[in-house]
Amino acid sequence: MANPLARREFLAASALATTGAVRTGAAQPSAASHARLLPGCCAYSYGQYLKAGSMTMEDFLVKAVELGVVGVEITTYWLKSTEPAYLASLRRFAQRQGMPIAGLSIGAQMCEPDAAKRKAIVAGIAQWVDAADHLGAPHLRVFGDTLPAGASEAQGVEWVAETMKAACEYAAAKGITLGIETHMGLTVKASNVIAILRRVDSPFAGCTLDISNWQDNPYEQIDACLPYATNAHIRDFWGEKKTPLDLDRVWQMFARHGFKGYMCAEYEGAEDPLTGVPKLVQKIKTLSRKYSSV
Repeated sequence: MANPLARREFLAASALATTGAVRTGAAQPSAASHARLLPGCCAYSYGQYLKAGSMTMEDFLVKAVELGVVGVEITTYWLKSTEPAYLASLRRFAQRQGMPIAGLSIGAQMCEPDAAKRKAIVAGIAQWVDAADHLGAPHLRVFGDTLPAGASEAQGVEWVAETMKAACEYAAAKGITLGIETHMGLTVKASNVIAILRRVDSPFAGCTLDISNWQDNPYEQIDACLPYATNAHIRDFWGEKKTPLDLDRVWQMFARHGFKGYMCAEYEGAEDPLTGVPKLVQKIKTLSRKYSSV
């Protein structure tokens, strides 16, 4: 005679294999419990000091430790060098600080009508992919927003998608994701960013979701981009008029989508970054604790 207990155990195991969840009678975890919203900071936040030379990238890494973030994005405009030896030394310095380099940001503009120039842009991105690889950074921010005069948005989408697809083919070999930023021009509309990423159709293509760069409907556009988001830039306002953003509402959206990644402060406030950045980072840390599983 079959053992009833064994049969119940078999059925329970079958249910677990099918659903991936243990049923204990308690409520199932919400989407928020699966989110990993990791506080981070972009070097861009201290751009005025990095540009002036009064802060080095090593200084920024130390500052990030003081801020209590768990990852940084290196804005490459102010890197001292791209030579492999320097990048290796910077990587070691970050490791000694216990500070992961979450990604790099470059200024590559992929919206280019000339085929030869698009090829050159891909080659330039490839060089930065190599730099990211040297630094151990899994993500690279790119742009695709400057639409040439007289060009349609549909043309821009095609040019950017062609360039990004080729660049992603190179990046994929090194396990590095390219994140097109919601920035300005062509990419100020979520619909255009999504159209580009669908055409690229690569697991190594995503969206650097800057939550502030919108002309209208910020919450709708953030929500539309979230399924494609691979990194996030955080300010507490949106648009040219710097209208305040409800960050709690934004964090709920990230949590609902189960986003796993860095919520990087990219400070552009009127206050001096030395005092303004810590305030923005504190908001990010508080909300990440509230809505993340970490």
